[in-house]
Amino acid sequence: MLENPFFKIFFSPFDIRRSLPDIWDGFGTNVKLMLYAEVLILIFALVLAVIRGLPARRAAPLRWLVIGYCDFFRGTPLVLIAFVCTLGLPALAQDSTHGIAHWIGSQSLLVYGVMALTIVYSAYVAEVYRAGIESVHPSQRMAARSLGLGYGQMMRFVILPQAIRRVIPPLLNDFIGLQKDTAIIGVVGVTEAVQQAQTYSTTFGNFSGYMVAAVLFVYITIPLARYTDSLINRRERLERAQA
Repeated sequence: MLENPFFKIFFSPFDIRRSLPDIWDGFGTNVKLMLYAEVLILIFALVLAVIRGLPARRAAPLRWLVIGYCDFFRGTPLVLIAFVCTLGLPALAQDSTHGIAHWIGSQSLLVYGVMALTIVYSAYVAEVYRAGIESVHPSQRMAARSLGLGYGQMMRFVILPQAIRRVIPPLLNDFIGLQKDTAIIGVVGVTEAVQQAQTYSTTFGNFSGYMVAAVLFVYITIPLARYTDSLINRRERLERAQA
């Protein structure tokens, strides 16, 4: 079987062993991108969702700004935002010698990659949060108001704890997608697993490195997917028990 040209090109044991160390090092960058971006996304997207739900009439401009943000970045390819961040933002350091613009323009490619992932995925996760907030029964809001809680207290102590528990499974699904999309950041020069696999294939004319990278990504995503399924099944059992 190993004499078959297909297996020689894609599943060569020798090339798998030789490419594994560099691809493993690159995969560490993928994991860093995911973890850093995930923390920022959870925080920023929650802020966006809360702003979008502000009831006051004077908050209407902020609500429309958040709606525009979510619509724009959900419709924009991640690779385009990655190019803007990694190629456009460094120009700020050239045009400004001080201030926040210079600081933004002088960061590393890893920081720009995290920035691109956060910008795009926050638009998706904000909608997940919003769906969870709106799924909380209105009676919960009325009960909170009857206890004299203000809007901020109601969101903090009553609405958000319930909403976040309900959206954990879809959030995990989004982060499965986030882990895979960290590979896109490689097109702008970040040395990650797919970039290392491409370098190996270009140098040695063998594509086994791509298979190694694929296995590493699957190694992360499949356990997350199964954990998400278990959370969904657990919630369904609780809902049936309470019905």
